[in-house]
Amino acid sequence: MKTATLALENGQTFEGVSIGADGETSGEVVFNTSLTGYQEVLTDPSYSGQIVTMTAPQIGNYGVTDEDCESRKTSVAGFVVREASPMSSNWRAEDSFTNYLKSNGIVAIAEIDTRALTRVLRGVGVMRGVIGTGDVSAEALVAKAKASAKMEGADWVKAVTCEAPFVWNATTSPAGSGEPAGPSDFIVPPSRLASAGPGGARRTIAAYDLGMKWNILRRFTNHGLDVQVFPATTPAEEVLASKPAGIFFSNGPGDPAALDYVGRNAKVAAESGVPVFGICLGHQVLAMGMGGTTYKLKFGHRGTNHPVKHLETGQVEITSQNHGFAVDAASLPKDVEVTHLNLYDNTVEGLKHKELPVFCVQYHPEAAPGPHDADYLFGRFLDAIDKRS
Repeated sequence: MKTATLALENGQTFEGVSIGADGETSGEVVFNTSLTGYQEVLTDPSYSGQIVTMTAPQIGNYGVTDEDCESRKTSVAGFVVREASPMSSNWRAEDSFTNYLKSNGIVAIAEIDTRALTRVLRGVGVMRGVIGTGDVSAEALVAKAKASAKMEGADWVKAVTCEAPFVWNATTSPAGSGEPAGPSDFIVPPSRLASAGPGGARRTIAAYDLGMKWNILRRFTNHGLDVQVFPATTPAEEVLASKPAGIFFSNGPGDPAALDYVGRNAKVAAESGVPVFGICLGHQVLAMGMGGTTYKLKFGHRGTNHPVKHLETGQVEITSQNHGFAVDAASLPKDVEVTHLNLYDNTVEGLKHKELPVFCVQYHPEAAPGPHDADYLFGRFLDAIDKRS
């Protein structure tokens, strides 16, 4: 097998083997603690500009299937694993993990000590890196890592948002391509179904695509809502003119502080009186729209096993997370309340406005690949829609 080298901006290098496409790639090196869900990670637009390290010791053992894609294409800048499984043992598998990496042009490295790499990232913090395949100079790769773009101040949303509005419901495709809308998340029952609109019609909400995972749209559909999806740059006035039952701000990549145009739309949407819900980056831009600020975490939260405390009930939810920035609690105005806290580091995981029908969470209640503890949040959004009606 062809050799590969991962170089970090602090000068450390890791030598392994190439399991993906040939060439070089750069990005912010991060780690994800999920035991499963590598295909969802590869196709999550929130990972744009990042080289993702999986901490589970073997990746690829159940192969890949088109049904598990979370967007139209892969998004990671690169991939790092300890061991790539040579077999795909799953009745759903349509291709092998390594073939998928190669066919999608993802530069990836295996056979390195991912535990040691993760300890570096936890100790020093996430940093820029470069993966190069073949006979490469480690020193040259370190220099390229130091010269590569930083995540701070980067607007990745414009690179991943949809080009034009489209409708997602039980029969339409993700972007009018003729493909099916996707499975129902393995028939996970919805926490509650949407009430019918005037004349018994299904209600339609508007969603800002900041780099949205498809399972969010699937969950809205499963809960009985149709979704009109808009590009991230769409003025809020145009979205409100469509008279949506509610407005949603999705997850996405990059630094929220660089998204002043999205923050402005979040402010207008929040003040409109229409129920507004946000997830991950959507949570951060809504916090900005309501007067708060954000900051970069040392190494972020990425995985499917993060405990979050719901302050209203005292219940602890195990959640799926993927973010490198957080909302500064001290920056929030008095009319915005913290509703959820991360039990690892007490960072803000949820907010709500005390007067307006606006709430948001930092984590991923759509749960692809899991868990499903927070699916009730979709029901809470429906409650706000019904109350306004």
